[in-house]
Amino acid sequence: MAKEPEFGWLKRMFPRGLYGRAALILILPVVVVTLVVSVTFLQRHFEDVTQQMTDSMARELGFVARRIDRAENSAVALLAGQTIAAPLGLTLRMPARPTQEDRRLFYDFSGRVVIEELRGSLPEVTGIDLATDDKRVDVTMNGKFGPYSLSFDRRRVSASNPHQLLVLMVFTSLLMSGIATIFLRNQLRPIRRLARAAEAYGKGRVEPYYPGGAVEIRSAGTAFLDMRNRLERQNEQRKVMLSGISHDLRTPLTRLRLGLSMMTPATPPDEEDIAAMDADIGEMTHMVDAFLDYARDDARESPTQDIDPFEFLHSIVSDAQRAGQDVTLAGTQGDSGLVTCRPDMLRRALDNLIGNAVRYGKRAEIDAALGPRSLRIGIEDDGPGIPDEAVETAMRPFTQLDSSRNRNHGQGAGLGLAIAADVTRGHGGQLRLGRGSRLGGLRAEIVIPR
Repeated sequence: MAKEPEFGWLKRMFPRGLYGRAALILILPVVVVTLVVSVTFLQRHFEDVTQQMTDSMARELGFVARRIDRAENSAVALLAGQTIAAPLGLTLRMPARPTQEDRRLFYDFSGRVVIEELRGSLPEVTGIDLATDDKRVDVTMNGKFGPYSLSFDRRRVSASNPHQLLVLMVFTSLLMSGIATIFLRNQLRPIRRLARAAEAYGKGRVEPYYPGGAVEIRSAGTAFLDMRNRLERQNEQRKVMLSGISHDLRTPLTRLRLGLSMMTPATPPDEEDIAAMDADIGEMTHMVDAFLDYARDDARESPTQDIDPFEFLHSIVSDAQRAGQDVTLAGTQGDSGLVTCRPDMLRRALDNLIGNAVRYGKRAEIDAALGPRSLRIGIEDDGPGIPDEAVETAMRPFTQLDSSRNRNHGQGAGLGLAIAADVTRGHGGQLRLGRGSRLGGLRAEIVIPR
C-alpha cells in the first residue's frame, strides 16, 4: 500500500476544481490582509491611542484628587473639587457609594485598556464603571474624607466611532472580492470551454470551439485546434489511403486472376504471360511499399536537430546525382546559420519532390533561401507542370492527374506531393506549388520556420 504523503490531509481540504482553487487564491490574500490590518488597527488605535488619551485623563483626575485631599474638611473638599472639576469637564459626586469592582461590556475592547491605565496611574482608584452608561466613565476613588466619584465623557479616553474603519474595510473587501470573482469567472470560462471541447474530442465528438480569453488561453486553444485539425486530416488521409490502395490493387489482381485462370496443364504459359504477371506483381509491390512508407510514423517521432541547411541540400543533391538523376543546386541565398528540423522527415519530403521532378521532366534544379525567420527550399523541373485548379487535388494521397504528367516514366502511387505536404505541415510550414520561372515546369516550395 502506498504511503500517504505528508500533509495529504491538508491537500484533501483544498478544492479540486480550477474555479475553487482560483477563488481560494483570490480570497485568501484578501482575508489575510484584512486580518493583519484589523489586528494592527486594534493594537495601534485601541491600545496606543487609548493609552495616551487615558494617561492625560489620569493626570486631570489626579490633580482633582490631590486638591480634595488637601482640604481641611469634607465641605471645603467638595467645594474645591467642584471648582476644579467643572472647568475640566468632570462631574464630582461626594460622597459616593463605595465599590471594589470594575465593570465593562464584553465587546468593549478599549475599556480594558482604560481600566488598566487608570488603575496603574491612580492608586486611590477603587472601581471603574464602563457598563452602566457606555457613553460615560465613572471612576470611584477613596479619598481623605471617604469615597467619591468622578465621571466624564467616554470620548475623552476612547476614539469616537472606531468601528467605522473596520466596517468600511470589510465592506470594501467584500465588494472588491465580488468584482474580482466576476472577473475570475470570465477568465476561467474559456478554460472550461477548452476542457469541454478536449474531453468531447477524446470521446469521439467534435464540438465547435473558438479560442478566447487571455493571450495564453488563446494560444492553448489555437494549439488544440491545430492538433485536432491535424488529427482529422490524418484520419481522412488514412481513409483515402485505404480506399486508394484497395482500388489500385484491384486492377493488377484482376489481371493476375485472369492470367491464372487461362493457364492449364495442356497450355503452359509463355514468356510474355510470365513477364506480364511479373510486372503486375512488381506494380503491386510498389503500391504496397508506397502505402507502408506513407503510413510509417517513425520519422515523425524522431527528435529535432539543428542542421546547416545548405550542407544538407548539398548532400541531397549529391545522393540524387549518384542515383543517376539530373539534379543541380541552382543557388543559395542568405547568411549561414542553423535550422531546427527533423532531418529524416525533411530528406524524405525532398526526395519525393526530386523524384517527381525527374519523373515528369528531364531535369530539376534546387534553390534555397535562408531568412531570419524561415527557410525556403524550391524544386523546379522542366515538365508540363500542374494546372492551378488542380493544385489542391494533386496534394491528396493516391491522387493521379491526367496523362500529361505521366508521359515519361509511367504512373506512380500518387503519394509524392502528399508526403511532402504532410512533412511540411509537421514542421509548422507549408508546401506551395506553382509555375517555375526558369525551367517553365512545376515549382514546389517548402517553407518552414527556423
